[in-house]
Amino acid sequence: MPAVRRSAITGAPGAGKSTLLAELAAQAVPVVPEVARSILQSSGGMALRVSDPLGFADRMLDAQLAAWDCDGRGGSTVFDRGFADIVGFLWVEGLAVSDRLDRVCRKLVFDGPVFRARPWRAIYSPDDERIQDWNEAVASDEAVTRAWKHFGYDLIDLPLISARERAAFVLERL
Repeated sequence: MPAVRRSAITGAPGAGKSTLLAELAAQAVPVVPEVARSILQSSGGMALRVSDPLGFADRMLDAQLAAWDCDGRGGSTVFDRGFADIVGFLWVEGLAVSDRLDRVCRKLVFDGPVFRARPWRAIYSPDDERIQDWNEAVASDEAVTRAWKHFGYDLIDLPLISARERAAFVLERL
């Protein structure tokens, strides 16, 4: 069995990450959906994010840890965000990063490429879970990019092209 390779797609809210993951999944690439979005869609998830950002971050970390080992099929698995994104979220909120989260970011390392979906105004739109305005989305991208780099990752910027073309770009690099 090939060595496990975990890749991630990070970046701005509304920059096409989930659409790209859906395209990769349609091409039989194992993917792990964004844990934050599933939490926000669950009962009380949005209220937790608004009223207790630290609790929301802890819940994201627990969910990301649970997802970490779900890719036992071998080959490459592409995650919609990763542990460093939680750090970026906390930085945007002006909150401290827990020792536990810092340890996880240093120990559980994505060994495949990490792609960045930079802010893309032409496709950005808020929704029920994506509550940031454009400027907040840009600030979020800056924070998560800084967080990934803080933990030693070199990010590969995704070109501003269709989801199918982005998927081909990613597949060439996996």
